[in-house]
Amino acid sequence: MSTSSGTGSVNHRTGTHRTSLRAQSSASSTSAPQKPSLKSKTALRKSSPAALGVGSSSPAGSKSGNGGDAGVLGRVRVAVRLRPRSGEEMIADADFADCVELQPEVKRLKLRKNNWDTDTFEFDEVLTEYASQKRVYEVVAKPVVEGVLDGYNGTIMAYGQTGTGKTYTLGQLGEEDVADRGIMVRAMEDILAQVSLETDSISVSYLQLYMETVQDLLDPANDNIAIVEDPKSGDVSLPGATLVEIRDQLSFLELLQLGEAHRFAANTKLNTESSRSHAILMVHVRRSLKTSESNGNSHMTKSLKPPLVRKGKLVVVDLAGSERISKSGSEGHTLEEAKSINLSLSALGKCINALAENSSHVPFRDSKLTRLLRDSFGGTARTSLVITIGPSPRHRGETTSTIMFGQRAMKVENMVKLKEEFDYKSLSKRLEVQLDSLIEENERQQKAFVDEIERITVEAHNQISEAEKRYANALEEEKLRYQNDYVESIKKLEENWSKNQKKLAAERLALGEKNGLDITSNGNRSIAPALEEVSELKRMVQKEAQLKMAAEEEVNRLKLQLTEFKRVEVSGNTEIMRLHKMLETETQQKEKLEEEIATLHTQLLQLSLSADETRQNLERHGSQKASGALDSFNSQLKLPQLQDPGNAEKPPVAKLFEQVGLQKILSLLEADDADVRIHAVKVVANLAAEEANQQQIVEAGGLTSLLMLLRSTEDETIHRVAAGAIANLAMNETNQELIMDQGGIDLLSSTAANAQDPQTLRMVAGAIANLCGNDKLQTKLRSEGGIAALLGMVRCGHPDVLAQVARGIANFAKCESRASTQGTKRGKSLLIEDGALSWIVQNAKTETTAIKRHIELALCHLAQHEGNAKEMVKEGAMWELVRISRECSREDIRSLAHRTLTSSPTFLTELRRLRVDIR
Repeated sequence: MSTSSGTGSVNHRTGTHRTSLRAQSSASSTSAPQKPSLKSKTALRKSSPAALGVGSSSPAGSKSGNGGDAGVLGRVRVAVRLRPRSGEEMIADADFADCVELQPEVKRLKLRKNNWDTDTFEFDEVLTEYASQKRVYEVVAKPVVEGVLDGYNGTIMAYGQTGTGKTYTLGQLGEEDVADRGIMVRAMEDILAQVSLETDSISVSYLQLYMETVQDLLDPANDNIAIVEDPKSGDVSLPGATLVEIRDQLSFLELLQLGEAHRFAANTKLNTESSRSHAILMVHVRRSLKTSESNGNSHMTKSLKPPLVRKGKLVVVDLAGSERISKSGSEGHTLEEAKSINLSLSALGKCINALAENSSHVPFRDSKLTRLLRDSFGGTARTSLVITIGPSPRHRGETTSTIMFGQRAMKVENMVKLKEEFDYKSLSKRLEVQLDSLIEENERQQKAFVDEIERITVEAHNQISEAEKRYANALEEEKLRYQNDYVESIKKLEENWSKNQKKLAAERLALGEKNGLDITSNGNRSIAPALEEVSELKRMVQKEAQLKMAAEEEVNRLKLQLTEFKRVEVSGNTEIMRLHKMLETETQQKEKLEEEIATLHTQLLQLSLSADETRQNLERHGSQKASGALDSFNSQLKLPQLQDPGNAEKPPVAKLFEQVGLQKILSLLEADDADVRIHAVKVVANLAAEEANQQQIVEAGGLTSLLMLLRSTEDETIHRVAAGAIANLAMNETNQELIMDQGGIDLLSSTAANAQDPQTLRMVAGAIANLCGNDKLQTKLRSEGGIAALLGMVRCGHPDVLAQVARGIANFAKCESRASTQGTKRGKSLLIEDGALSWIVQNAKTETTAIKRHIELALCHLAQHEGNAKEMVKEGAMWELVRISRECSREDIRSLAHRTLTSSPTFLTELRRLRVDIR
């Protein structure tokens, strides 16, 4: 869908097929500012344009502590945007004035009924054809986005005639000019800037409502998603839709490109790329709030308080344009699409009328579109509507209808409610971590305590033994020394006494012989010295006796010290006994703590079961539908608690993955029951769709099991789902090499040769197409029949299969072009050698957008290698390059084709010979 302004054209839809999603952490957490409120629901806004979309209530009512039970009244905000004249309108309507006149300064629009009569309408914002994308975002979408960050639901919708710039306003990616970024891209930029990826989460679903069926733009095979309504609250959910977690802006842009590539579009008289479906982008924002704790609370009380989370949902709706069949020239299948679009828009208009008139009955169930938008009109969401109109007087009737739709929408009032709840699962996980930490810390302290007691005991025993040994040795030495001294003293005394006695006897004998009578007198004189010596000996004996007594006293003192040491030993034994008693007390405390931990585990389990039971009662319809699809699988696992697909936080397959385990799921791939195998391979395929699970699946042998299923079974349903799972795994470069090493290309080629179902062929072609994007596998892929298998699948003729074949050829050609530029590729393209060029040329003018885009890219990449130029001239591919450089709707592909033609000597020579000017 495109419009033009002046001499330059603006492409309203861009997008290429995504090959991989890589998440990177790149945002910091900031707080969303408080938004102003509106005092009146009918008065025209005179304040800042940024207030568009805010409820008519005081700011005090915007925060609700009971999870959003109390609502805030606010009406739908409507802005009108005028598209500039297109090139065709400048020529056809050159003599006529625009049918509308804008007065943005007073927020009014005048609709010319004729040359002299006009009708005046007032809107919340009037945007001229010169309004920038940034201004449109700030006045239409930014207040709604800020509300979503605060925990409210919000809706941004574009309504208008086909070709008036709805998709440009909402979904422009801004790849060529960042100023052209639409509301979807700018909204995600603001959301990523405000959240903290460590504690918050952002997940996205991208859907289209085509011919009254809800289809997944991120998974085209999921083409009939059921709408589930809560019977009590009336909330609408889509449990079958793919939910992708967003970590950075790049992954979101790739996701939008993937969705746009799968969206239905057609060429009509009013628009060269008219949307044939309503596109719906759902952004789920989950933010954790920090709650304050009082100082008097115990640690256990704080731990048991669950964290508070706010859940906001942003819904961006790009409605397909209303059209009159007589003007659009729709016919055949395009006519049926137009009828379906007009019927759904008519049902939406009836609901708006009923709400504007406060009717007791609002026919929401007349269309799936109105069921999906039930929360946006008359519900709990903040809704901002931008109506797009054109200036051409030829479409005055459609412009009038669009303006009246906006006027009626301004009368619709919503009861905006805060979505706030307690996160019991996060509390359970946190308490389990704390319990494990406490148990580990208790075990470490117990071990340290026991080791300390053993060390003290050993040290006390060693000290007592050393003291006993030391004092025993000292006592023995002192005893021996005193005994030796005593013996020596006695010997000396005896020797001295013997000598004195002999000397005295000799003297007496000599004196008696000399003079017999004088013996007595002289003897008396000689006895006196002897007596003195005897006295001296007595003194010495007494001294020895004293020394002996001193030695005995020393022995007694040592005995006293030994007794004291024994008393110390007894005291040490008493201390050891006391420590043993302390150890027993600590053991008893540990047992009590373990009992408390077990009790706490039981309480947590009861809390989780109670929360699951409450959620199942609230979402009974969603669980009934999903439980029927997995009856056989659940009966084998005996896990009835898994039947909760209505859980908005995590899809059922992810819960199955966590609670059952990957090994159990993979083991069911080898079950004897065919139904069990089919259900198991579907679960593995859904898990493989998420990049976070792919490595675990491969490491657990999931890839080998999937390839074995292709080899061992003949069930085409298993072939289709297994090929889809392999295609998801093949988006990773490491997995691509593993697939090739395990003979995956041979199995995929064999499956394609035997398959008849177009969906099976599409899955196989998608897997081979992903392998074609790996530079390292080019030669091996071709030698094992990968290119031949791709070309063989064109026999099916189904557009989805042909689109995957064209994508694979484009990926292969791109890798060859890169290798040629790097100088590692010589000679003619392997694609040309396998005969792919003739098929490319034959289908270059196809009407299917997805096939056409990939074929154009493949031709451009092949032409960049001079070795292919002669063959391309011979097959007529040069003329297709000339046509692409002139007529392609995408500026980047036109530029690439023109640059390729002008840089090739072979092409330039041939063009000069034929006198073709490509300037």
